[in-house]
Amino acid sequence: MKRVRRISLAFFLILLAACQSAAPPTPYGTLAAAFPSPPFRVVGYVTDWGVQIAPSQIEKLTHLNYAFALPQSDGTLIFPANGWKLKQYVASAHARNVQVLISVGGWGYDKQFEVFAASPALRATFVKNLMQYVDENKLDGADIDWEYPSIGASSENFLALMQELRVELNARKKLLTAAVAAFGDNAAGISDETFALVDFLNVMAYADSGAHHSTYALAERALDYWHARGLSQNKIVLGVPFYASPGDVPYRKLLKNDPNAAQTDVSNYLGGIAAYNGLPTMRAKTRLAMERASGVMIWTINDDTTDANSLLSAIQETAQGNLQAK
Repeated sequence: MKRVRRISLAFFLILLAACQSAAPPTPYGTLAAAFPSPPFRVVGYVTDWGVQIAPSQIEKLTHLNYAFALPQSDGTLIFPANGWKLKQYVASAHARNVQVLISVGGWGYDKQFEVFAASPALRATFVKNLMQYVDENKLDGADIDWEYPSIGASSENFLALMQELRVELNARKKLLTAAVAAFGDNAAGISDETFALVDFLNVMAYADSGAHHSTYALAERALDYWHARGLSQNKIVLGVPFYASPGDVPYRKLLKNDPNAAQTDVSNYLGGIAAYNGLPTMRAKTRLAMERASGVMIWTINDDTTDANSLLSAIQETAQGNLQAK
């Protein structure tokens, strides 16, 4: 009897192992497994060409997105020229437990994305080149800023690109994010299937003009749109501007022109009206993001001031105060 039981047990174990090996793997593995989500994300874009930001600014972030690597139609990339600057940012950020991602694309590179993303071979070239850069620079992930895939073949190609990036970044236990339009036709090209692939989406709720540039109402409308699409709150990051429209005037320059500009959203700048987000609106948007999103995304930290009127400090203080109050 003992021998029969041993044979039966052995047969059961072999059968169980066969069933487990036959189970189909999930398409992209376990997503977002590398890093726990912070209580509130503060994602700051920093440009390669902008003024260098200070460690005191970096420590107020959870993620630093370095902009931009420029995609080419053949799947290659032109990486930022100042490699030394990126290395300094990575060292400073990692010392403060801040994750650093390379942002790819930006305004004006839709044509290049369209061409290479339509070809499996060129997508493979792109992914290989990008992963090599991520590895060499000890980055924590990649942020795709394709402005903008449209409904149809373009949307399908964007999805295929994100699927392939997810596989490679999973293997490295790194993040995958994307910058997306606030709402409307430019946002419609991001298919719902993309939601499961990303750690979060940076919603650019500031691409408006004149006196309507990035109002509080626009932020509410953007959040309404992505919630209605079914994107989970934990994957929504609300974009805010540190610049004025028209002219993309940095916030810090507005303050040099008028120190009182910090307390309002409209200022006279060089004879024209500049619309932006001052301290009261930035605090209000931070509270909104805490209620309906998972964080705030900033374009760009380079445009901020480091004195008492800092927008980044206002975001951090508001978020910390609200978290402590809960």
